[in-house]
Amino acid sequence: MFALTQNTSRQKEIAEVVFRNGWDYMRGLIIGGKPDEPRLPSPTVLRNILIELGPVYVKLGQLLSTRPDLLPGKYVDALTDLQARVPPVAWLEVENLIRQELGKPIEEVFSSIEQQAIAAGSIGQVHRATLRNGQIVALKVQRPGIDIVVEQDISLIKNLAELVSLTDFGKDFDIVALAEEFTNALRAELDFTSEGRYTEQLKRNLNNSSWFDPQKIVIPQVYWNITTAKILTIEWLDGTPILEAELPVEKQDKQRREITTLLFRAFFQQIYVDGFFHADPHPGNIFYLEDGRLALLDCGMVGRLDPRTQQILTEMLLAVVDLDAQRCSQLTLELAESGQPVSLDRLTSDYDRMLRKYFNLSISEINFSEVFYEVLQVSRDNKIRLPSNMGLYAKTLANLEGVARGFDPEINLLNQIKPLMSDLFRRQLFGDRPVETLLRTALDIKSLYLRSPRQVELFLDRVTSETLKWNITIRDFDLMRISLDDSANRLSFSIIVGSLIIGAAIISTSASTNQLSILSNILFAAASLLGLWLVISILGSGRLRQ
Repeated sequence: MFALTQNTSRQKEIAEVVFRNGWDYMRGLIIGGKPDEPRLPSPTVLRNILIELGPVYVKLGQLLSTRPDLLPGKYVDALTDLQARVPPVAWLEVENLIRQELGKPIEEVFSSIEQQAIAAGSIGQVHRATLRNGQIVALKVQRPGIDIVVEQDISLIKNLAELVSLTDFGKDFDIVALAEEFTNALRAELDFTSEGRYTEQLKRNLNNSSWFDPQKIVIPQVYWNITTAKILTIEWLDGTPILEAELPVEKQDKQRREITTLLFRAFFQQIYVDGFFHADPHPGNIFYLEDGRLALLDCGMVGRLDPRTQQILTEMLLAVVDLDAQRCSQLTLELAESGQPVSLDRLTSDYDRMLRKYFNLSISEINFSEVFYEVLQVSRDNKIRLPSNMGLYAKTLANLEGVARGFDPEINLLNQIKPLMSDLFRRQLFGDRPVETLLRTALDIKSLYLRSPRQVELFLDRVTSETLKWNITIRDFDLMRISLDDSANRLSFSIIVGSLIIGAAIISTSASTNQLSILSNILFAAASLLGLWLVISILGSGRLRQ
């Protein structure tokens, strides 16, 4: 149950921030109000609250920005570039942490480290350094003591989630599980070796491609001998953020198109082929290097897609292009987590209404990132829970398209993916080893061919011998059976009541003795009581109510 008696100083600080920014719903929760239906503040107010609460909540906001399946697009946009207003940690504290992590004097590893951080975030900060062999590197150092702050705030986040879980909203979206997911992601951010592993895997995946020249895109090298859970050392790459790149005027248009095509194809391979993708492609993480290559930096946030999901998402892209509401509905249900009651007619109607506004637009006029956000909005409106990687997928495509349009306004996501469609479907159909796939398929067909005659013979034997049993489950059949039983019982009682009345009437008209008159009165009384009971039971069932 919700309890903020622990960390009371932190509770007071949170309450002050919430009160100051005017979030009435959360104010009610903190002071012990009833857990009513959640009401979010405006995107700007939510952003300001998270910034004021400090680095952990800023990181939480950044994680929330990757979940457009939970939040409307305006909130995602407000939280996308959320940065903590935190100054760099003093060099003395950073130096002490580096010494503890290395377990040896800094001078034995680095010939120099710039004491002024070149970037500072909610979890760590980056310094430029030079190794003893003269190699320039980027040294990412965790903020001292941040792990303690994270654990304190995680307990508060979980407690709030338990309270919100009492509402319909909390039950529909399983808020406790979401809080667990976010807090696990926060803890993972504290282990820089995870970022190192992600970086190396992306580097390996992009080293081979038939869609682009792997020599034109680079992922920095990780120096594992100088990397621990709290410090990460990677190759230094000289360049500028892609939107600040200066290109020769005479070749500018051609180069811009080549660069955006390279960028799209590199990410399409990650998403639709590798199933492991860089999930934070904002302009500050994509650099144009001095030698003309593209570099992907900050690989700490990644997404994963299994082959089945990759295939569904590819078909969804085509269904959106074809403005096929029914197919979009079917694919959404295939993606959805099982066990959710959904009205297919309503879902299809919502998709039809959403897609209708694109009927008169050309492909080049469609902003696909907005379309995918609307797809997620339709799912939210129909209370469909999609896997968490769907939000990360949509956010990655949105960031990618936004960066590409900022660099080359004429570029279009679909025009970039169309030339790859045939190869993409071939890969999804046959895999990377088509010969092995064909052999496995041939063996399956052979097995089916050999077993089919025997299965047919067995089926026919059971039919002719009348031993075949059918197990059929009809939805709500038990309710229908109970209703029929009730109707039959009432009909039987009605017949009995009618018979008693007719019998009493016959006896009464021909009664010649007192005994027959008494019997007639008894039959009338019994008929009256049974009739009254029947009327009361029918009225009590509510079947006559309008």
